[in-house]
Amino acid sequence: MFYLLLKHVLLGPLLRLLFRPRTEGLEHVPETGAAIVAGNHLSFSDHFLMPAVLRRRITFLAKQEYFTGPGLKGRLTAAFFRSAGQIPVDRSGKEAGQAAIREGLRVLARGELLGIYPEGTRSPDGRLYKGKVGVAVMALKAGVPVVPCAMVGTFEIQPPGKVVPRIRRVTIRFGEPLDFSRFAGMENEKAVVRAVTDEIMYRVLALSGQEYVDEYAATVKASGTDGANGTDGAGGAAPPEAPGRARGLRGVLARRRHRD
Repeated sequence: MFYLLLKHVLLGPLLRLLFRPRTEGLEHVPETGAAIVAGNHLSFSDHFLMPAVLRRRITFLAKQEYFTGPGLKGRLTAAFFRSAGQIPVDRSGKEAGQAAIREGLRVLARGELLGIYPEGTRSPDGRLYKGKVGVAVMALKAGVPVVPCAMVGTFEIQPPGKVVPRIRRVTIRFGEPLDFSRFAGMENEKAVVRAVTDEIMYRVLALSGQEYVDEYAATVKASGTDGANGTDGAGGAAPPEAPGRARGLRGVLARRRHRD
């Protein structure tokens, strides 16, 4: 109930008035049934702008820190995120990835939209970073399509460290749904989930026009570097090849045929 109040009365109309988001490809988001919307993550504002333009409710897996802050501000933030339908996920420890997958699969099992940022964290510099494979595991286990999404301009309105966003127009693009049913039952094959993840990131890249960095954003943040050690010698890595790492996939499929 509170989600609908936020979307249609309290927050959604205000966001649409201030940022006047352009939407492209909204027809690609399924009107019914479970699906994953996988997008780039440039700004804290992404959490609110994407849901504001979607016709359907979407649930995001949010970092647990949003729900555990101290004091009155922390309690209010936690209450807001819970009321908005966001699910806390502990991103620390060995079980963090599995916990996120379990929560995501519960959302998909209810036939809902699940929002995921495959990069795992906000981009530190506006570039697109390597995707984590959890999105592929969920898509294959649940047997659902993945809709690539690109937020364009949200880094400029609210880069890391900026609390109050600048008022500028942003664009939100949705691509055609990606069907990975040909890999059903192969969610435990490392080469497959890596290739599926790379294909998703390639489609996001095509929509966003960002520079691609073949490193995890969290690793770059932890090391204090800017991710400019890519493979093209020009500050960023070459984009992942679509539909993924073909040689690895051929090996997996050949082994599978041999077993069958």
